[in-house]
Amino acid sequence: MKHFDRTFLIFLCSYVIWFFCHDGTVPFSDMNADSEPSQITNFQTSDGVEIEAEYRLSKDLRAIAVLSHPHPLYGGEMRNNVIQALFDSLPSIGIGAVRYNFRGVGNSAGNHGNGELEVLDSQAAFAFAYQLAQSIPVFSVGYSFGADVSLAADHKDLAGWVGIASPLALIEPEGMQAGLDNRPTLLLVPENDQFRSAEEARTICEPWVATSLEELAGADHFFLGFTQPIVNRTSSFIAECLDQA
Repeated sequence: MKHFDRTFLIFLCSYVIWFFCHDGTVPFSDMNADSEPSQITNFQTSDGVEIEAEYRLSKDLRAIAVLSHPHPLYGGEMRNNVIQALFDSLPSIGIGAVRYNFRGVGNSAGNHGNGELEVLDSQAAFAFAYQLAQSIPVFSVGYSFGADVSLAADHKDLAGWVGIASPLALIEPEGMQAGLDNRPTLLLVPENDQFRSAEEARTICEPWVATSLEELAGADHFFLGFTQPIVNRTSSFIAECLDQA
């Protein structure tokens, strides 16, 4: 298990992002006629930890995206600006959204597990999403810490992975399930990512199968003012996967 470099920078920047972007409410979430009201719930992991979650489905449901948030020790939680943008936008285009707090965050039980135990949280979230609408494809969409963790997690009914600004460091990339699998994976790397450049990511993921990597112009790791391109590319990737199924 590796850790971020420049820990203080990450902590400071993450706290600033959390302070300005965190919102305990879900703005405009129930105003879209194509999506259903959001529901607060919880589910249990395979090691017995109760996880806080929220989901919103669509009246014309084609897929469900499971959203995994950034690093809990640096202010990351399920209402982070990137996760919020996806949660607000995807249901309006037929993609349900499930977001959850990793263990030890918000109302989730347990303690931080250094990324390893959080893999169990992601896997339980995938299973929960599948139970919401069986036969509907489930996709993993993780951001930063949540990308590393969810890229390492799997479920038999998972249709693919999206990793947004994945550090490719918290868990050994060689052991990430997404890189070993024939199901499609999309890595979205901000052009100005402070922690993992697109060139470095391409080198690390060169052996991965069924994986594409795209650079998001102008954005840095925190995506202030750049969440719409994430929503656009995530939704189009899921649509492409559904068309090819």
